[in-house]
Amino acid sequence: MNSVRSAGSKIMTREACAARMRAAPDRFRWVFTNGCFDLLHAGHVASLEAARALGDGLVVGLNSDRSVRALKGPARPVIPEGDRAIVLAALECVDAVVVFAEATPEALLDVLRPQIHAKGGDYRAEELPEYQLVRSWGGEVHILPLLEGRSTTSILSRI
Repeated sequence: MNSVRSAGSKIMTREACAARMRAAPDRFRWVFTNGCFDLLHAGHVASLEAARALGDGLVVGLNSDRSVRALKGPARPVIPEGDRAIVLAALECVDAVVVFAEATPEALLDVLRPQIHAKGGDYRAEELPEYQLVRSWGGEVHILPLLEGRSTTSILSRI
């Protein structure tokens, strides 16, 4: 239970996370990434570690159960948001987890204002809905490579 308790201390409200980020030294570079992280797999871990390597601290925006259902359908998520948050927070590369209910991370990003927004995927940074917002405060947007053959959807289809 101690590991769950220590992981739980990394799960924060957006306001508490923003305060922690503002309290960091000036040269500290916060990286933000987001996703559903349902059935955490090696592709997720590779993406999270790659995101963390871009800066000094990593904040993960976690889609709430409601937003996962809106994005992925009524059978998802498989794992409830509280459990997904604990598993993410237990990873060494993750410094904070913030659950958000919106369809996109724009509102959360606007509160946190990280120096770097890292997104796993096979699209261009300029195509992300949040691209212009992040650039508006001088932030950078990085697209992280995907680990081929790893996806929650493909795992679920095999089950």
